[in-house]
Amino acid sequence: MIEWRPLGTGARPVPQPVATPLVWAGAFGGALLLVALLNAVVGPDRPQLALLALCLLAAVLGLCARFTAAPGTAVLCWLFLNGFAIPPAGTLTWAVPRDTTWLACLLTATLVGTSLARLTHARAAYRRLAPGRARHDGGRGDGPYGS
Repeated sequence: MIEWRPLGTGARPVPQPVATPLVWAGAFGGALLLVALLNAVVGPDRPQLALLALCLLAAVLGLCARFTAAPGTAVLCWLFLNGFAIPPAGTLTWAVPRDTTWLACLLTATLVGTSLARLTHARAAYRRLAPGRARHDGGRGDGPYGS
């Protein structure tokens, strides 16, 4: 017998990503706090440490974000890195090889976090929805010959 179930009800197999403005607000606030904390503890003379910390922040934010939020997240983290983690503080500068590399690292970290989350969610959804996983008929087939 066929049991009809509406597709739009019940638990979603893949969770929805967080809205892009919320991710960007998290990037803004997180980068501000992270750079301020690093400047207070370590000092502004270690931009590599700040880059590493901001890459980790971008990857964590990417875990709950959409792919379209990645460029904005990377740019917001770069703004705080460039503006406050390197001397002179509060001045935005553009050194082509350095800043291009920093932006690429931040964007890559965000995309890796987002890709990892999408793959993890898709794999979990596949496990929940795979046809051979759980049988509700006690293991007997519903075919015409009964298996």
